[in-house]
Amino acid sequence: MKVLVVGAGGREHALAWRLAQSPRVQLVYVAPGNAGTGAHPNMQNVPVTDNAALIEFVRKEGIHFTVVGPEIPLASGIVDAFREAELKIFGPTKDAAQLETSKDFAKQFMQRHAIPTAKFQTFTDPLAAKAYITQKGAPIVVKADGLAAGKGVVVASDLDSAHAAVDSMFSGFAKGARVVVEEFLTGEEASFIVMVDGHHILPLATSQDHKRLSDGDAGPNTGGMGAYSPAPIVTPEVHARVMREIIVPTVHGMAADGIPFTGFLYAGLMIDASGNPKTLEFNCRMGDPETQPIMARLKSDLLQVFEHAVAGSLDAVELEWDRRTALCVVMAAKGYPDAPEMGAPISGIPSDTPDCVVFQAGTRLVNGKTVVSGGRVLGVTALADSVRMAQRRAYEAIGSIHFDGAQWRRDIGWRALNKRH
Repeated sequence: MKVLVVGAGGREHALAWRLAQSPRVQLVYVAPGNAGTGAHPNMQNVPVTDNAALIEFVRKEGIHFTVVGPEIPLASGIVDAFREAELKIFGPTKDAAQLETSKDFAKQFMQRHAIPTAKFQTFTDPLAAKAYITQKGAPIVVKADGLAAGKGVVVASDLDSAHAAVDSMFSGFAKGARVVVEEFLTGEEASFIVMVDGHHILPLATSQDHKRLSDGDAGPNTGGMGAYSPAPIVTPEVHARVMREIIVPTVHGMAADGIPFTGFLYAGLMIDASGNPKTLEFNCRMGDPETQPIMARLKSDLLQVFEHAVAGSLDAVELEWDRRTALCVVMAAKGYPDAPEMGAPISGIPSDTPDCVVFQAGTRLVNGKTVVSGGRVLGVTALADSVRMAQRRAYEAIGSIHFDGAQWRRDIGWRALNKRH
């Protein structure tokens, strides 16, 4: 059986890697893929990103089903195009993907369906946005309405930086730009990812991302510098509340609004000291780098899971997880996130072991050599009996890898290590 994963990052490498382990999978195509997916014996890169060309490829190769990794193909309507062509695909339609592609759509949706989130206002005029910010005071959060690759959010600690964020967002986007200004929430963040087939919901293992570039959560926001699973902050009680108060009302609300949701639904949560969860944002895909530790822990046959997902029978699936902790450290390019430098050769990537896998992201092959081709380059992912042991194992693997200007955090998992309960 042949399957297709759309995308080129670490998330797609991890999904393809887990799918390739299914006994019924002959080949996993990855479009366009990276150096890591290109080198795997059971994977093959497809240098195609256009929806019509992908449909043609899927028909020609007799692909069983397609899984969409990143947000840009979803925003372009890849799921709608595949369904029109009567091909099996897992992901949300363009309309449903507005939960991610428009911050304003998501906030209005949550308000309408009483889903807990931060108080907010949406603005099309920078002066009105600044007046509102001055009235509310700082800290305050400013978000660009459209897709911004995980970087369209500014948590401003003072009024000057909040006003500067408004200016930069209105000047950086096309005419008709919108900015969402919302209250600053305190607590601990967690990633809560589920699979949805339109009706049924299958929760995946919990995880926690590290958005800031530098140790101690300092520096600018990035697409994510590392993650681990499970997330201790999501206790069984918090898990039940998130399902009851956020995930189920979202899936039911989308259906009630005439936009049934299928695909991965990712709720970025802020959990306060009393265990109350609020929704910071929705993504309509698996997180990156959360996918890497989640896939490292998944023991179930992922092919079978996706077959149920596209058939609308996720209620028949029970997932089996490795009880250990998985921890992923992202190695990023020199200059990331502002101006990542491309082209540096990468050496010393260790071979996969049962306890450590290096998922590639911003890489490509040039004359048989793996070189840096994106901001986030590698996701070194280790499994062990504790967070500290998984951390040690991942950093040991990093010790053998080299490319000029490589940067990574030395404290991935620190919140879990600091837990006092």
